[in-house]
Amino acid sequence: MEIKVTVKQLGKKHPILAEQKLDISYNDVNISLENLLKLIVQQQVEAFNAKSFELEDEDYSKNPTESYLNILTDTGKVGFGSIYNQKKADLQKAQENAIQAFEDGMFAVFYNDEQIENLSQTINLCVHHTFTFIRLTFLAGSYW
Repeated sequence: MEIKVTVKQLGKKHPILAEQKLDISYNDVNISLENLLKLIVQQQVEAFNAKSFELEDEDYSKNPTESYLNILTDTGKVGFGSIYNQKKADLQKAQENAIQAFEDGMFAVFYNDEQIENLSQTINLCVHHTFTFIRLTFLAGSYW
């Protein structure tokens, strides 16, 4: 089944990732948020593990131009699309982390602008609305 997903971060005018279509292996009409998160993580882990690893001493082809470096630093993360860690992602650990992150309030999930607040809530997938994941950022500070 194909679903539409958008990822956003609070305080940003534009989504970090534009709307994507993800193909998850699920054929029923209704799904719980917990199962949906596990299926999305499964799809992402499989995509990550399928990527090739680069074993270069120096990355000549991906040295950024001066203007490109400014764009990367404005986003707060500089990366050049290479994966240097050869470890494959562990599916079960990634699914556990996603569920725990949701329970801890690290991100919020919306379906057609309606927030899904618990893992057992059932979602009707035949409507084909977009899922929006918003990464929540905690404020730093002190009481004294």
